[in-house]
Amino acid sequence: MFRIGNGYDVHRLAPGRKLILGGVEIPHALGLDGHSDADALLHAICDALLGALGCGDIGKYFPDTDPKWKGVSSLLLLKKVGEMCVERGFSISNIDSIVAAEKPKIAPYIQEMKKNIADSLGVDTDKVNVKATTTETLGFVGREEGMAATAVALLQKRDAT
Repeated sequence: MFRIGNGYDVHRLAPGRKLILGGVEIPHALGLDGHSDADALLHAICDALLGALGCGDIGKYFPDTDPKWKGVSSLLLLKKVGEMCVERGFSISNIDSIVAAEKPKIAPYIQEMKKNIADSLGVDTDKVNVKATTTETLGFVGREEGMAATAVALLQKRDAT
């Protein structure tokens, strides 16, 4: 049995914050604003995995009203979601994701992001894909007000044997 889920996340850019995407700190004048490290890519992947499990969304498990998650690395959140997949008898077939950002260029960091994601989930890097795009200066991403990320995850039920 296969299960598919999708995820989407957006965070505004703000001064005084580190820019963290895929668990990688990227040099930039602005960072993503949020309760945790605001890693929109990892949040979208968490939501895709949770969607495939039929378990709601990231806010259900890691609410921004809980001080326990304040400033936490989203790699920890991703690891916990990966553990939920295993507990429910699923393995990750693959994850495909996109980061939408006008600046900075994301491509130089993609391999490190893939490794971080794969390591957190306990899968091979060939099961993780990260892409980057701009919005050609259109919308909030194009005006450099924020960044967005989408993800799709395919899970496979493990054999009971």
